[in-house]
Amino acid sequence: MLRLTKKADYGLMALKYLAEQTDGSAHSAKDIAEAYHIPPQLLAKILQTLAKAGLLVSHAGTNGGYALSRSATDITAFEVIRAIDGPLFITSCITIHGTCDLAGHCTIKEPLRKVNDSIKDLLNGIRIADLIEAGDAEHVGSGAPVGGGLVSIAV
Repeated sequence: MLRLTKKADYGLMALKYLAEQTDGSAHSAKDIAEAYHIPPQLLAKILQTLAKAGLLVSHAGTNGGYALSRSATDITAFEVIRAIDGPLFITSCITIHGTCDLAGHCTIKEPLRKVNDSIKDLLNGIRIADLIEAGDAEHVGSGAPVGGGLVSIAV
């Protein structure tokens, strides 16, 4: 099963939280952690990683904290996941340096590469702003997406 790490989940949740804030001010790791019941120390490390990747801006001082570096419509889920977890590969043979004992005989490398590329394209198509809209849709009722994740199936 292909799963996001908890760190990637928390990173996406944090960016969603920051995108929902309309006051334009920075918000502390503690505020975000309390809002989603995330371990504060872990979230602080994740936010630092996202700031180093250029997805967040860190503001020091009494009213300091974190803010999005760009509009929520310009930051993709793929960028967040890649910043936290590194490159996304469903199998090691998909990497540039991936080696396999069956390299000359493998019949699934190309299909797996296509799956990997599809997942990457899908995550590149999901913006942080979309997560806000998806969260609102969960409360609508009939016709709302089910599945609770980035990828959902409408019924």
